[in-house]
Amino acid sequence: MTEKYSFTIGMKVRDYECDIQGVVNNANYQHYLEHARHEFLESIGGSFSLLHGQGIDPMVSKITIEYKRPLRGGDNFVVGINMERRGAKLVFLQDIYNKATGELSVKGEVDVVCLKDGRLTRGEVFDEMFKDYFNRN
Repeated sequence: MTEKYSFTIGMKVRDYECDIQGVVNNANYQHYLEHARHEFLESIGGSFSLLHGQGIDPMVSKITIEYKRPLRGGDNFVVGINMERRGAKLVFLQDIYNKATGELSVKGEVDVVCLKDGRLTRGEVFDEMFKDYFNRN
């Protein structure tokens, strides 16, 4: 399952992330997707704090999440990431799989735009930031 992604990270559901039914509360999946994007950026030598210090602020403009199968407390899972450019946006295509069963739990699509010194860009910052990624795909 992880071979089809440019980046993957494993995580584990913590009990406090579950609701009364014993499944992960829907809002926590968004946290998992965000954490994976941050780890992906760090894996290529970047960080949001470094970017902000340079006046560069990637910002989520839209998130779509399809919930397929719930995760439960203690489940180990994997978040897979691919991305593509669509006009000025960078789009992260993210999936969450239950590691034990291989079942798809969540499909996410996250649109990100970029501000440079407080002004919306055409996304050229993404081309430089992820040039190695786009050159190999």
